[in-house]
Amino acid sequence: MPELRAISGVGSKGPACFLLQIGERNLLLDLGRGPDEDRAPDLRDLPPIDAIIFSHGHADHTGGLDLWPDLGAPPLFASRPTIALARHPGLQQARPLDGLGQILGVALLTGPAGHAPGAVWMRIGGKGGLLYSGDACAESPMFCAAPYPPAAAMVIDASYGVADQPLSVQIEQIVSQIDGPVLLPCPAGGRGLEIAATLLQRGLPVSICAEHRRVVRILRDHADWMTPQGRSALSLLDQAADLHADSPIAGSMIAAGPNAERGVAHALSGRIRDAGGARIIFTGHVAAGSPAQDLIDQGHAVFSRWNVHPTLSQASEMVASAAPQVMLAAFCAASVADDLRVRTGWPIARGERLVW
Repeated sequence: MPELRAISGVGSKGPACFLLQIGERNLLLDLGRGPDEDRAPDLRDLPPIDAIIFSHGHADHTGGLDLWPDLGAPPLFASRPTIALARHPGLQQARPLDGLGQILGVALLTGPAGHAPGAVWMRIGGKGGLLYSGDACAESPMFCAAPYPPAAAMVIDASYGVADQPLSVQIEQIVSQIDGPVLLPCPAGGRGLEIAATLLQRGLPVSICAEHRRVVRILRDHADWMTPQGRSALSLLDQAADLHADSPIAGSMIAAGPNAERGVAHALSGRIRDAGGARIIFTGHVAAGSPAQDLIDQGHAVFSRWNVHPTLSQASEMVASAAPQVMLAAFCAASVADDLRVRTGWPIARGERLVW
């Protein structure tokens, strides 16, 4: 009888880490760190892990790789774009998920999840197994998303809870705030490129940092993971200027470091905080204790969401497609999961375990 335990990622916006015990195998799904206060999953008392499967490369799904040796360094699996973009030596040597029909004798099906370059959902154990969404988004203008297959159990990305505002509305809200220089700290492997391409299409001057430029170069070799619009955007992004820590404060500046916690985003946000001259807009999760939270609290920045997770409408389509018997709502507070259970009637279990 399969069993899933949320080591981390259920009951809060915590790092993703799930233990799936199926077919006499112990599989870890993601091994993240953060996004709030550098939290790491508690890996004590785990059984021997046979493999770790990554849904995508963001730190809250891979940032716990420093703990990998403590688990006996089991084999790692990820999509080809995730491997190509990886900074961690272990993930750079991971085995590609692309085209695999099984892992260690357990049936496997994966598909693009739309959230970021190389992001995948995965169904493990066939129709009677588990569908793990990872982070997902069906609205991405750049990254492909495939429909969900049926599964007996499901872990769904519930980061936005019952929020249902479409990305098209959010784009107009963000563009309406750009009446001069603006800094948009973003993850390089994700919405940063989406925002940069969208603003270039509107005829606005855009600059991107070296981390974003690196992702563009790598994605040229993985165009099959991109939407038609995304493939066109890769050429359009060549028109963006280069952005450095000492660049003039001008135009729409897209800098890696989604919470202005590092790199060019940290340097430029500090300059703007001290001297003014530009807006700062954060578009994703504002991590507790981060520079982003401080800048917003002090009135130096604002939050305006750019969807990279499922809205309620999207999530409803995902659940209808998978038709699970039991499920967990991940990456949200317990109160949000309770609200979803009441609002939707989905079979969301209480607690952190599924047995089916």
